[in-house]
Order: sequence, then structure tokens, then C-alpha cells
Amino acid sequence: MHPARHLARTAVLTGTALALVACATTDPLSTTGDAAGSDDVLAVGSQDYYSNEILAEVYAQALEASGRTVDRQLRIGQREAYLPEIEAGEIDVFPEYTGPVLQYWQPETEARLADDVYAALQEATPDGLRVLDQSPATDQDSYTVTRAFAEEWDLTTVADLADVTVPLTLGGNSEGLDRPNGPDGLKKAYGVDVAFTPIEDGGGPLTVKALQDGTVQLAIIYTADPSIAENDLVTLEDTAGLFLASHVVPLVSDRVDDDAAAVIDEVSAAMSAADLVALNARSVDEQLPAATIAADWLAEKGLD
Repeated sequence: MHPARHLARTAVLTGTALALVACATTDPLSTTGDAAGSDDVLAVGSQDYYSNEILAEVYAQALEASGRTVDRQLRIGQREAYLPEIEAGEIDVFPEYTGPVLQYWQPETEARLADDVYAALQEATPDGLRVLDQSPATDQDSYTVTRAFAEEWDLTTVADLADVTVPLTLGGNSEGLDRPNGPDGLKKAYGVDVAFTPIEDGGGPLTVKALQDGTVQLAIIYTADPSIAENDLVTLEDTAGLFLASHVVPLVSDRVDDDAAAVIDEVSAAMSAADLVALNARSVDEQLPAATIAADWLAEKGLD
């Protein structure tokens, strides 16, 4: 077995076990593992990132409320690890983001705006999979710096980094080194040379600390992350569009029928960008489990 797939499979099993404990709606006597792969069970997965796990829980609980049985396969890892599992038919529902997943399948895509990215993604999605309606909610990758660094070098856009005369290091998950918006992309689009330091927390507390400590000067952090406002960080405007439009979008297998798709689409339509930030803040500030945050949001929207 390929090492990445082995890691993904290990994380799947771990995430499923944790979800069974955390979710109050799950029958403790059920045999979720035995049900996985059954025709009437939908496997719902998530990235190894708290915001994405919350979205997956929202999908899972909405499907359960509609009478579906769900097998949770949460906190799998980064895109390079979990997409092969999805393409192999082992996961049926996954919260994705339009631009990043399009760029995974089409690294040279010229689509940048939301509708163009979504249309291109519909065409690029492999056989056996499809994307449902994109949500108004967005979670955009961004190049982020500290307020002090932005003021010291008069930075408002990524292009302004070309005027910085000290060495620059970009921090992000290790996969970012080879992605189109990594060091090579910054050099090609902006003429900016950066070193790269892997920080494996998806733009989380370790990444923020590295920025504040000066270990890195530039980091990739999602715009829906409440830590940007809480730590007075500055998101630089990506005028070259290295980061494509990034709306939340469900990626599903052909096992998701029209009725199940309608349930998920209703969830997507109800979620705004502000909702996503608020959900993330509850995870960060209140340290609540994803299952609780998802249940509260669904009840608030009348979707439980």
C-alpha cells in the first residue's frame, strides 16, 4: 500500500472511533465499522482541520436527521492524502473548497473568479464523483503577516513583498512546498523569493506562533480562521490570484442520491461566510467538539 494511503487509512479509523464517542446521536451499540460500504450507509469524511470537521459534522447530522445512516471518517489529513481515498470510492461525502480542489486536479487552470472556478471544477471532477451546489460560505487561503511586519515594510498586497530586503520564509503545511501557491508560485507571479518551513497545523496556533516569533515572516492561513482578527494579523491582497476563489462545496460519490443531495444542498445554501467564522470561533474560543457546534447550528437554522 502507498505510504500516503496507509496514513490516510490509519487516520480514517482513528477519526471514526473519535466521532463515535463524541456524537450524542450515535447509537453506542451500533456497528458503524461493519456498516461502512453498505448500500444504505454514506461515509462522510473531513480534513485534519477543525473547521472542515465541523462542516463534515453538519453534513453528517443533517443526513442522519433525514433518515440516513452515516459512517464518520473524520480528520483524515491533507488533500494529497484523502483525495485518493475519495477517488477510490471509500468516502461518499466530503466538504471541499472550490479553488483548492480544482487546482489539485488542474494545476494550470486559468479560472479565478467564483463562478468560473465552480464551472471548471464541475468539468474537472473525476468519473464517479460530482460536486453539489457551492455555498455562499468561503474559506480562502491567504498570505498572512503580522501587523508589525506589515507596517514596517508598508505591506498591503503580496506584490509589496518584493520590496522587503530581509530574507523571507513562508510557513505552511508541508504539501504547500509543491503547490502552485508555494515558493515557486510566489517567484513566478510576484518575483518574490521565499524559503519554506513546514508547519503541520493547517494555519493553526503553531503557525500563528511562528509568525509572532519571527520564525516565518509569511504564512498561509484560511480567511475564516478567527485567529486572524484575534491576533491582529494582516492578510495581504493576492492581486495575481494565486489563491483561487474558495467556496465551500460538497464533493460526493455517485452513491449520494438526489434526496441526500438535496439535504446537503439545503445546508450549503443556509451557511454564510459569517456563519463559518462564527462556527470556527466556537471551536477555538469555547473548545467545543465539532458535533456540538454542528448540532447547535443546524438547530438555529431549523435544519435539525
